[in-house]
This record gives sequence, structure tokens and C-alpha cells, in this order.
Amino acid sequence: MMDGTMNEDWIENARMIVESARAVVPADGNLARVRAARFQGCGFDRAVMAQAAELGWPLMRVAEDAGGLGLGLRETCALMEVLGAGLLPEPVLSTITAAALLQEALPEEAMTGEAVIVTAWQDATGDQGWQGGARDGTLQGTKVHVPGADGADLFAVLTCAGVAIVPRDAQGVTVESAETLDGCRPGRVRLDGVAAEILPCPRAEAVLQDARLAHAAYLLGLSGRALEITLDYLRVREQFGRPIGSFQSLQHRATEMKISLELSRAAIFATARRFDAGADPRARAHGAARCKLRASALAMLVAREAVQMHGAMGITDEADIGLFVRKAMAEANTYGSPREQRATLTGLLAEEHAA
Repeated sequence: MMDGTMNEDWIENARMIVESARAVVPADGNLARVRAARFQGCGFDRAVMAQAAELGWPLMRVAEDAGGLGLGLRETCALMEVLGAGLLPEPVLSTITAAALLQEALPEEAMTGEAVIVTAWQDATGDQGWQGGARDGTLQGTKVHVPGADGADLFAVLTCAGVAIVPRDAQGVTVESAETLDGCRPGRVRLDGVAAEILPCPRAEAVLQDARLAHAAYLLGLSGRALEITLDYLRVREQFGRPIGSFQSLQHRATEMKISLELSRAAIFATARRFDAGADPRARAHGAARCKLRASALAMLVAREAVQMHGAMGITDEADIGLFVRKAMAEANTYGSPREQRATLTGLLAEEHAA
């Protein structure tokens, strides 16, 4: 168990990280930049990724002896919660994950922000596996749902044998991307006999579990801000001569969302604390799946209720809440859908009963 000093250290670290995030996520919740970036170019701003590198975000999960910051999951989750509240479209988490996989092998240009590196790990739609890829010193296969693929310079490709750094312009690499509901452009990376050095990565599964938990924090931030916007609307929208927020049925539904939000926050940060303290593999797998399942359900609950309470304007581009609804729908399945998280939890439970 960590002592009080270490506990205070993470709180101070998280506070500084949250303050640094204000450089790209306005404290007043202004979404002008996010709105302008949708359906434009590669779906994100490379200048913001360079700014993230200047702030040290890609190095958060890189060990200090490898030149990184060596920070924990609680600090990472604190950052992702702020980025979720701001609907940040940039693939910051994917870059943090790539750096965590590569450690001291992370290219200098990725550290400085001159190049954007993202993680390509998922082998097939609906599959959490990352077993494909390496044979005779070459990479073969397809990686799907790669965040920021359309604007990336480098890919950290995860295989059963380890991780490889693959330049976008390497021979045999083909990137296909398509716009999603939220205006971003995740992609499919095809690898056809790509020559690459495969670096050992024994902690690959743990790194993906970390990413799953951090993404749950992103959904938490998104849900929290969407709920704030909805509650503000309930206070000003009038019907039958009084604010609709005074209607008991809507108060009950708002309370349900608030309780779900706080339970999700408690679960995510308690799990992050256990990860930082060295949870065993089974506890890690259970914690990451449980938090991701809870956060996805929360995001969709708040999105549905926001549309119900705002009416038709809840899904319009003109209303900020519409952006949150679209982002929730686009991000709920990232790092594993609710169905996949339930399958993971069911498998762990079956193993416990069989033991």
C-alpha cells in the first residue's frame, strides 16, 4: 500500500496536469476549435499534438530511466477526464499508449511532437485480440480502428511477437480512413510484407488494460460535461410557465445520471490506484473491463437522456450537446465494446469457479 506522501504526490501531479490541459481545453467549455476541426483534413490538429508533446503528455507512462515522466494511471485518468470534457479529437491516448509500449525505443521525433505516432493493435472488428502480424521479420495483416490514422506519421504496430515502429510511407503500408459520426477519421492500416524490427513487449496486455481504463476516464469527462449542459438547459427551458427542471420526473432522471456518474468516477480512480499499486493480472483484467463497461453505459445513458430532455435540438450541429451525443456514440466501443467487456468479465468469473 502506498504511503500518504505518495498519495499527495499523485494529487499534486494530477493538479498540474489538469492545469496544463487548459492550454488545449478551454476552462469555459468553448468548443469552437473542436467544431471547426470536424470533417476537415485528417480530423485533428497536428499543432495540438505538437503542443501535447511540449507538455510531456506522450511521456506520462514512459519510465523515468527511459527518459519519461514515470507517472501513474491516476494522473493519466485525470488528464483524460479533462480531455473528454473538452471533446478533444486528437489521438492523445493512442500516442500515450504507443510510448508506453515502446519505452526507450520511442523515436525522438515522436517525443518532440515533430511526428505523430499512434497505436495499431486491434486485428479485426469486434475482436480485442492483437495476435496477428509478424512472420519472417515482416508484418502481414490488417489493423483496424486506428485513431488518427489519417494524419499519423508512425504506427506502433502490436503483434504476438512484440511491437514494431512502422512509418506511414513504408513499402507495403496502406492506410484507409473514413469519417465517423463525430467528424474524426480513424483508419484501417494494411500491412503487406512490411519489413520491420519486432521489439519485445512483455507488458503489452497490461498497457492495453491501462489504455482501456484511461479511455473510461475520457468517457467519464464527456459524460460529466454533457450532464452539466443538460442540467443548465433544464434550469432555463420553461414549459407551463415554469422551468422544466422543476418537474419531478425529470429531477429523478437527472439524479440517476448524477449517481451513475459519481459511481463511475469512484470506480475508475479506485481501479487506477490499484493499478498503480501493482494489481495482479486477473485484478487488472477485471478492473479495466468493469470500468470500461460502466463508462460506456454511462456515456450512452447521458446521451439518450440529453436528447430526450433537449428535444430535437439535442442532435443538431448548432447545439453543443449534439457534439457530445455524437462523440459518445463514436467512442463508446473504442478499446472494446460493452459486449466484449461483458465477455471478458464472464470469462474471468468462469475461471474463478473452475479454480
